[in-house]
Order: sequence, then C-alpha cells, then structure tokens
Amino acid sequence: MKEMAETERLARRAADLGKDDAVALCFGGFGLAYVVGDLDDGAAMTDRALVVNPNLAVAWLCSGWVRTFRGEPETAISHLARAMRLSPLDPITFQMQCATALAHFSARRYDEASSWAERSLRERFYRNTLSLFAASSALAGRLEEAHAAARRLQGEHALRISNLKDRLVFRRLDDFARYEDGLRKAVLPE
Repeated sequence: MKEMAETERLARRAADLGKDDAVALCFGGFGLAYVVGDLDDGAAMTDRALVVNPNLAVAWLCSGWVRTFRGEPETAISHLARAMRLSPLDPITFQMQCATALAHFSARRYDEASSWAERSLRERFYRNTLSLFAASSALAGRLEEAHAAARRLQGEHALRISNLKDRLVFRRLDDFARYEDGLRKAVLPE
C-alpha cells in the first residue's frame, strides 16, 4: 500500500510540475492507471500528453494500455497502431504488441490477441505476454499451444491464477473473468 500511495503522489506531482511535459504526463497517467487503479485520471493525463506532443510514440503506448484497462479496446488499438507507426524500430515494440494483444483480447478477438502476443514474444520474452498468449490461445480453441505456454509459465515463473489480480487492471470485470477462464483452460494452477 505504501508503494501505491507513493506512486500516486509522484504521478500527481509529475502532472503538476510537468503540465507541458508529455513524457511526465504519459508515465504519470500510466502509473495512476496501472499501479493505483485510477483509470479516469490516468486517461486524462495520457490524453494531455497526446495534446502536448502528438508525435511521442510512448505517449500513444501509455494511452493504449490505459484505454484497454478502461474497456475501450478499439481506441486502444488505434492508439497502439499509431505508436508503432511513429516508432517502427522502437526497443519497446514488444510492449506495443503486448498491449495490442490485450486490447484484442478485451474485444474478444482471441485469434488476433494470440497472434499479437506471439509477435511480442518473438521480440522479447515477457511473462505477462506469455500468460496472455496462453489465455487467448485457449479461448481461441488452440489448447495444445495454450497448454505449452502454461507449462512454461509454471516451470519458469510460478505464475498462478490466484496472483493475476496483482498484474492486471480491468475496469470491466468480464475482461478479467475471461482472462482467468482462458488460463484455467490452459491448465494454469489456481
């Protein structure tokens, strides 16, 4: 709880001091949304970052994450596509692809989600992407791929369904329930 309070304090301070600093605003907004769970203020801050600098790829990325958390997958996908167009060789392309996968998952397009997660994993391994790949593959009916991903998660990273709430922020409870369901079908332990 101390970390959450400190994140909120610093994010709001960044917004106060950096009203015209798109980097401070986008990361402050992402921190408010992801760590604190304040999706509305997080979205407002990332929106402000996009006004301040509409050519900052990382601001579009942060906005894409926040829009996905808020249950706005179509807006998220649009923002993430813009981030990738602005910076096609960005070292954090894997994050843009993972966020796109999560947005497609939120929109119930599991094949697309799985495909984007796979692209992201090719760029760089990221445990959250692998769990998203497992859940979306399971819900797309590709259980063999889902089971293999779940085995890897169990073996290397001890991820369990019970500790997912620490890693994901969804406004729409149905999104989280479907994510859990996908991981159960992938045979990730409780």
